[in-house]
Amino acid sequence: MFGICLEASHQKGLGHLYRALNLTEFLNSVNKEYVVFINNDKTAVSILKEKSVNFEIVKLVDFESDWETELIKKYRLKTWINDRLDTDIRHSQNIVKNGIKLIAFDDAGSGAELADINFAGLPCIFNRDLKGKKVCKGIQYLVLNKKIDFFKRERNNIDNILVTLGGSDTYGVTLKVVNILKELNKKACVITGPSFQHKNELKELINDDFAILDTVPSLIEEFYKYDLAITGGGVTPFEANACGLPCIIVANELFETENGKYLDNLGSSIFAGYHENINTEIFTKELDIEKMSKIGLENIKTDGFENIYMEISIFLK
Repeated sequence: MFGICLEASHQKGLGHLYRALNLTEFLNSVNKEYVVFINNDKTAVSILKEKSVNFEIVKLVDFESDWETELIKKYRLKTWINDRLDTDIRHSQNIVKNGIKLIAFDDAGSGAELADINFAGLPCIFNRDLKGKKVCKGIQYLVLNKKIDFFKRERNNIDNILVTLGGSDTYGVTLKVVNILKELNKKACVITGPSFQHKNELKELINDDFAILDTVPSLIEEFYKYDLAITGGGVTPFEANACGLPCIIVANELFETENGKYLDNLGSSIFAGYHENINTEIFTKELDIEKMSKIGLENIKTDGFENIYMEISIFLK
């Protein structure tokens, strides 16, 4: 049985949660049992309940009570997966002392040193000095929603623009982007996430050229309707590009700049910089949308889980 430990919050966003949901769907498909361990974030807990995911709320910052051992014994766990970016060595020690396997995703914390495998699928992690008994780097380990395979299409022109800056949009980048588009007299649909805290400001800002959708059931399905997306620099632009949807990327966090530059260099998206100093000229450029769409479809795949599971399966033999 797999234990999946993650953190979700307004500050850290919901990216780890959505990756965990993708992981649980994959584990269901290969008939593997799991349980999710998560901090007490109201939005994340509500989503897990809605999805009928087996989970327990834990105190991730508690390094004294050894809650990890209690849960390992309760669920008879054989493998523990951490998806928290910066796990503490004390947390990892509480896991490995029980003789089970420890897998990490994109972990640059001190706890990664004890991981049996540390998978790095995002370019923003590639250049870090990652620890772990084995480190697997590359976008072939990038975890994307398998639903993408049903909503791919090649774009040829820009008729419809989508704005989606993350489940929480901590810094209100959506407002900055809407202002830019208004000045350029461009129309767009804006999707806000479940932790978005700038709804009143957004409603005051928009005009008839903008539509607002709040917490859509499936972002992947929404992608299919649009020809260009303006996104943050996390996993979303990779998912969009895999669908054939080119992006203008604005980094919400400094570390996301590496992801934006990677996709810009690949040619499937264009990077407009960090949110504090957005390059507004990017929004006026003539884009070869057909070429960008083809590059995304050809280069961003959805087999990350298969590649990860293969590595884990070989290791567990």
